[in-house]
Amino acid sequence: MNILVINAGSSSVKYQLINMENENVLAKGIIERIGMDGGPSTHSEAIDVLLGGLEDRVDAIGHRMVHGGEYFAGSVLVDDDVMNKVRDCIELAPLHNPANIAGIEACEAAMPDVPQVVVFDTAFHQTMPEKAYIYPIPRKMYEDYKVRRYGAHGTSHKYLVQRAAQLLGKPRESVKIITCHLGNGSSITAVKDGKSIDTSMGFTPLAGVMMGTRSGDIDPAIPMYLMGKTGMTASDISQLLNKESGLLAVSQVSSDFRDIWEKSDAGDKLATLALHMFVYQVKKFIGAYMAALNGADAIVFAGGVGENDTEVRRLALEDMSSLGIKIDGGKNAVRGEQIELTAAGSRVRVFVIPTNEELMIAAETAELLKKR
Repeated sequence: MNILVINAGSSSVKYQLINMENENVLAKGIIERIGMDGGPSTHSEAIDVLLGGLEDRVDAIGHRMVHGGEYFAGSVLVDDDVMNKVRDCIELAPLHNPANIAGIEACEAAMPDVPQVVVFDTAFHQTMPEKAYIYPIPRKMYEDYKVRRYGAHGTSHKYLVQRAAQLLGKPRESVKIITCHLGNGSSITAVKDGKSIDTSMGFTPLAGVMMGTRSGDIDPAIPMYLMGKTGMTASDISQLLNKESGLLAVSQVSSDFRDIWEKSDAGDKLATLALHMFVYQVKKFIGAYMAALNGADAIVFAGGVGENDTEVRRLALEDMSSLGIKIDGGKNAVRGEQIELTAAGSRVRVFVIPTNEELMIAAETAELLKKR
């Protein structure tokens, strides 16, 4: 079975065609600048471009969907009811769900007889207990408006857990793992018995550790204070916290870790501060989840930063020997490859595992179709 995996963003579509018999990638690419000068005008046009020559090779399509709310605890076949529910979740992920929906609609128009499956980033975290996902605000806000912790990057975290369990030589159902998906957007998840029990992102992907342009966790009174002082609107605050904060705001250089490291190495104090704030917050989440899990079998790093930034990994795990965490400096010099970093005497194993959300989406699509 050949599965076409579609990851539609607001101005781009990433795709891979994967043969599930051997997991070989038959075709892959990205179409960018949708709706901009020089690019396709719509997602439908972009899908038509990427399908050129692929239509006869596609048996099914798997789509990434960022937010499924409480509707979905697993992947589902696309039908009218599913589409209505993901549209209901647009306000929970306004930057992501509309583009994901556009990708589904474009594929449906181009290949109406090919089955489509939606794989949700939030689904993996639906196993969190109430004590982890309920916020300490009036219950009515949850019951009427579904305000709760949802998390994100679930497809990545699920893949990392499966792969780490294999490396540990244990059944997925028996492992305790802390997965760190670190990139321009970052989230950290505590996994017990193969299931998510807590995660750093919250009601939206804005929460948790500071990110490239996102603030992460801040005092919730700050937006109200700024609105009163400056006359900023709710939309202004959303723009500030989502697009103008994080490493970009602290470093005053860039949201890209490579640019910030370059400035830090040249002696820029604000760039150095931004980096140390980030790794300190990662360290705190790891420590908190070590407590929540009562120890862990492994810590896993993934994502663009987690896989490639050796200094972020080193700083995040240094001085944690009391928790049984030690990494080998020589092994940690490797970038972008799967490798175990565990040093002699460490009670917790540490891995770098390049994430593979596309393969996870394809596998979930194939598995669901087998059950039809």
